[in-house]
Amino acid sequence: MSGEKILEGCFAIHKPQGVTSADVLRKCQEHFNPSKTFAPWLEHERERRERENQFQQKRRRQKKIEVKIGHGGTLDPLATGILIAGVGKGTKSLSSFLACTKSYETVVLFGAETDTYDRMGRIVRRAPYEHITREKVEEALKQFRGPIMQKPPIFSALRINGKRLYEYAREGTLPPVEIKSRPVEAVELEIVEWYEPGTHQFEWPKEKMQGAEKRVAEQLLDQQAGVTAPQTDAEAVPAKRSAADSPEEQDADKKQKVDDSGEAQTVVPGSESAPAPASETATADASAETETETAKKDDLDSDSEAEAADGSKKQRPQPPAVKIRMTVTSGFYVRSLAHDLGNAVGSCALMSELIRSRQGDFELSPEKVLQYEDLEKGEDVWGPKVEGFLSAWEDKMAAQAAEATKTDAEK
Repeated sequence: MSGEKILEGCFAIHKPQGVTSADVLRKCQEHFNPSKTFAPWLEHERERRERENQFQQKRRRQKKIEVKIGHGGTLDPLATGILIAGVGKGTKSLSSFLACTKSYETVVLFGAETDTYDRMGRIVRRAPYEHITREKVEEALKQFRGPIMQKPPIFSALRINGKRLYEYAREGTLPPVEIKSRPVEAVELEIVEWYEPGTHQFEWPKEKMQGAEKRVAEQLLDQQAGVTAPQTDAEAVPAKRSAADSPEEQDADKKQKVDDSGEAQTVVPGSESAPAPASETATADASAETETETAKKDDLDSDSEAEAADGSKKQRPQPPAVKIRMTVTSGFYVRSLAHDLGNAVGSCALMSELIRSRQGDFELSPEKVLQYEDLEKGEDVWGPKVEGFLSAWEDKMAAQAAEATKTDAEK
């Protein structure tokens, strides 16, 4: 490395499971700030700030100079895979990744649904699943291909009347207006692998919702499915909030900007703001709706055992699961697909795993992404990789600019 080149642009990081997208940026910044790789950028930024007038300097609430870094589309803590990071002027290009298509692989587990639509949430209710076959799922997937209308999950960062949906859900209160469907498209949607009961390791979460909070969650889920539920006391009396948001959640909430797709682009503390992380699906036919409601009224929340004719208890079979590969447009919530697919086959379902394998031109391959664990291995490991990725981005942008200039000259 020359140590003189100012590195800016976009690159991809392989986000691991269990950390937030904002956590990944903070970890990058933690290693980039004291590094030789980004010393020229920090010096250039220092000189630029010194040239600012007094008003601009005073306006800065945080004087500490840090590497400016943001991401182009949130991944849930549960998810792994491609996370686009932008450094310096590269943050200005992050909004383009919100509008591009993305490819995912997800595992859908049947028989239960949670408040978050994935295995990180709490079980709201269960439903029979013994009738679900690969053929039923193949048939149900037809209604989710192509352009559809999709409702965001009840646990999402979208705002209604200035308040995020997950805040209503955590408080156990209904949003003042119904969550609206949004147009999205599944360009590709196919089954990769079918898991028969007893052949996989995927499990429902252990924690269940209780009391008034559960009743409100059920009403929200019924709203999502287009079911009219009778009014209960839970609508008038909000459930007491189970726990306050953590400082990390409050901090992330202040720094996240949400666009119309529901995805968010975040710029970490110490940086300037960059441009800013979804299905009422096609409705199932009347028989499927009847089957779904019958299943959900057959309350299975008590335990996972079934009672035989002689009164003895026997363990219910493990629910089936399916791995699905998809390419989708901006604003598509994979969690919503999992939830809606459960309804479509007359049961419940949740997202158990999620991998983002492609976003725009970035693909999940070892030579094209920075491994998160490389950061802890030291600058000798991550430095050459990041420099190579950002240099390649710079070359790509220069080629595009030259092509645009050529096209304009030919007009």
